[in-house]
Amino acid sequence: MSLRSFLGKQFIAVIQWNEDEDGLLAYRYPMQDMEIENGGQLTVRESQMAAFVNEGRIADVFGPGLYTLNTRNLPLLTDLMNWDKAFESPFKSDVYFFSTRLQIAQRWGTATPITIRDKEYGAVRLRGYGIYAYRVADPRAFFTKVSGTRDVYRVADLEGQLRETIIARMTETFANSEVPFLDMAAQQAILAQKIADHTGPAFKALGLELNQLIVENLSLPDELQKVLDQRIGMNMVGDLGRLAQFEAAQAIPIAAANEGGAAGVGVGLGAGITMAQTMMNAMKPAAPAAPPAPPSGASADTKFCVECGHAIPRTAKFCSDCGKPQQ
Repeated sequence: MSLRSFLGKQFIAVIQWNEDEDGLLAYRYPMQDMEIENGGQLTVRESQMAAFVNEGRIADVFGPGLYTLNTRNLPLLTDLMNWDKAFESPFKSDVYFFSTRLQIAQRWGTATPITIRDKEYGAVRLRGYGIYAYRVADPRAFFTKVSGTRDVYRVADLEGQLRETIIARMTETFANSEVPFLDMAAQQAILAQKIADHTGPAFKALGLELNQLIVENLSLPDELQKVLDQRIGMNMVGDLGRLAQFEAAQAIPIAAANEGGAAGVGVGLGAGITMAQTMMNAMKPAAPAAPPAPPSGASADTKFCVECGHAIPRTAKFCSDCGKPQQ
């Protein structure tokens, strides 16, 4: 390199990153045709970490703070570049910043229903969705396994991988939970914690920390929900007779609202008659017991005392035996 080229080079004295947009996980500091001054300043803000990378190999990692760059603060980079302890020259290295703040309100959900075993209904196809939050916790693992040497790595680049990981662990959790579907709504918080416990190691392997996972809703596909609603309705009604009464009552306002069709009028009248007959039958008193058959030997000209049952002439006003007045 000529002296003129050397004097024309730019040397970096201060390295820092101001996050100017949301959704960034990793950012490579622009270093093209520039070198870092020995003794330069590195500023790492709260919710950030920085790493020095030499020829694609990650070396020293820095947490929040202000650092003076020299061989004492860059021991791994010193070894990689074979510097001695008297190093005083500008040097070339890639610097990556990592955002360690929480990436909140990330959505997860089942694109298609998943099939699980349910001890009450057998096999059930289930849908679920919710939110989760995570952050970069280990820049070294995240760089080597996820972001690599890209200039920028965003939340959106990782979204599909994390979502599918959560759904896979969700399926495993539900398969082993033995919680009936009807009880899942009451245990969503417990199920969410179990999913998070199973998902955490997978996040950690990528250099991430799963901070929170929430199950917002669990539901059945529409066709299965209709079947469940019918079963619940039958349980509430109790028997087919009461179900017929209920459906007849429900049909009356629907038929009445259909003023333009004779079929609607017929349905309305039929439902009304059915309902009225059902109600009248329910309120009708029990039929009285049949009177006892007259004793043998009684004729059309005799009757029986209302008090003692003695046979007396039909025209008699009083019983000749007990004296009871007759009607």
